[in-house]
Amino acid sequence: MISIHFSRKVMRGLLAVGALCIAFTLTASGQVQTSTSTAVAGGATKSIKVERGTVVYVSGNSCVIKAEDGTLRHFDNVPESVTVTVDGKQLNIHQIQPGMVIERQTITTSIPRTITTVQTVTGTIWQISPPSMVILTLADGKNQKFTIPKGQKFTVNGQETDAFGLKKGMKIDAQKIVEQPETVITQQIKRTGIAPPPPPAPTPNVPMLVAVERPAPPPVETAAAEPTPQQLPKTASDLPLIGLLGLLFCGVSLSVTAVRSILARIA
Repeated sequence: MISIHFSRKVMRGLLAVGALCIAFTLTASGQVQTSTSTAVAGGATKSIKVERGTVVYVSGNSCVIKAEDGTLRHFDNVPESVTVTVDGKQLNIHQIQPGMVIERQTITTSIPRTITTVQTVTGTIWQISPPSMVILTLADGKNQKFTIPKGQKFTVNGQETDAFGLKKGMKIDAQKIVEQPETVITQQIKRTGIAPPPPPAPTPNVPMLVAVERPAPPPVETAAAEPTPQQLPKTASDLPLIGLLGLLFCGVSLSVTAVRSILARIA
């Protein structure tokens, strides 16, 4: 919104009350002053999203987490700056373990606000071409062209008029006020974890293996061994041996007799 003020010499009792939105088509070369202010337009709203899952696999900078609904989510290239608070300690991707339950809270805060930009220009009307153009002579003596938005109305001396009511030589102060609403959204992420429980320890003073005593088998009765005889019993006579020697000697005698008779014939 732009308000126009005429100098006392030009007004001569005329009071100009109204608003003029001027779109600057050329750079004001330092003659246009701009100021910006920000104001909160309403109360902040906050929302919290909670996600939980159990670590099922970790390798390098990657991990797989099983969500509460049973789905598996793969997180790859997790930076070491991302940490999880477990028992008051900050653990990175290389320190988490399978079985650990991780909870992530995403806190989103929305703050509505309005940014107001005010542009002010002071000059003397050098030329007016109603209804859309005006040329002002600025304080440095240079002329600057501005465009008047279509349908802009002015109130002069209690009467409403348009750009046709502006005259050459009038000194005006023009302001362009732009209000732009926006919402600033910030997020904060908190990660906490619960370490997996340690494996159960064996019960003390209870042996892992229990020996079972079995009764010894009854002794087996065996017959007493007979004593070894000092001399072998005589079970045969010497007659067959004597007969065999007799046959041997007879054969030798016959052989000798045969050899002698052969030798005698030869001689």
